[in-house]
Amino acid sequence: MPDPIRIVIAKPGLDGHDRGAKVVARALRDAGMEVIYTGLHQTPDQIVETAIQEDADAVGLSILSGAHMTLVPRVVEGLHGQGADDVLVVVGGTIPEDEAKELKKSGVAEVFTPGASTGTIVQFLRDQIN
Repeated sequence: MPDPIRIVIAKPGLDGHDRGAKVVARALRDAGMEVIYTGLHQTPDQIVETAIQEDADAVGLSILSGAHMTLVPRVVEGLHGQGADDVLVVVGGTIPEDEAKELKKSGVAEVFTPGASTGTIVQFLRDQIN
């Protein structure tokens, strides 16, 4: 039996709305994944450090503040800078379609907007990591 998927769920920046992140974290846990929830107000460097320390397979960033075009690339670049090119990065939040495309070009595997089902997120991670 393969090791469970390890995923860091993080709330970068000053965004204080974490209900969606907690719902997704519980769904991933209930699906058999190991979830490390960092809590609110994390810097990109803190998120990268946690992903490295926890030997994460993926990082899930939840952003509702509008700062995704600044914070997400910093996390992706930080992971690459640490040699963690194999860590999958996914993002959830209110992100316009054109900006989601830009984030994907910068190395984000997928962007989940409001209304995405937890089942879709679970299946995406399983398909990409296993």
